[in-house]
Amino acid sequence: MKSKLSALLLAGIFMMGLATSCSKEDSPTDNNQNNNNSSSVDQVKRIAENGNWQVTYFWDTDSDETNDFAGYTFNFNNDGTLVATKGNTTMNGTWSVEDDDSNSSSSDDDDSIDDDDFNIFFPVPDTNDFEDLNDDWDIVSISNTRIELTDVSGGNGGTDFLTFEKI
Repeated sequence: MKSKLSALLLAGIFMMGLATSCSKEDSPTDNNQNNNNSSSVDQVKRIAENGNWQVTYFWDTDSDETNDFAGYTFNFNNDGTLVATKGNTTMNGTWSVEDDDSNSSSSDDDDSIDDDDFNIFFPVPDTNDFEDLNDDWDIVSISNTRIELTDVSGGNGGTDFLTFEKI
C-alpha cells in the first residue's frame, strides 16, 4: 500500500512538472509559429517573401470582392516592395510587418504573431480596386502556404478579411 502511494505521489509530481515547464511558445500544436529564436515579425516576413501569392478571399465590409484580384500574382519582396502582376498589368506598392503590441495586456505576448500589423500600400486613386487593400491589417493566422488578415474599418466600422495563398 505504501509503495502504491509513493508511486502515485511521484507520478503526480512528474505530471505537475511537465505542466508547468511548457509555455505557449513550446506548444507542438501551434501551427502558426516556429520555435526558432527569431521575432514574429521576422517569421512573417520570411513566409511572405518566400514565393508567389494570390488573393483567394477578399471580403470588403459587406461584399465579396475576391474577383477584383483574380489572376493577379503578388510578390512580397525583401526590399519592402510589393508587385502584383496579371498578364501585362503590373501594380507596384509597398508592404511591411510591424510589431503592434499596443493591444497586448501582457509583456509575455510581445513576440506573438497576432500582435503584428501586415501593412499594404498601393499608390492608386480611391477608385482603383487596389486601394481597398491599403491598410494595416491584423494577422489572423499565417502558415507557409496561407496568410489570413482582417481589419475593422475606422470609418464605417465594417470588418474586412483578406486571404493570400501560395501559388
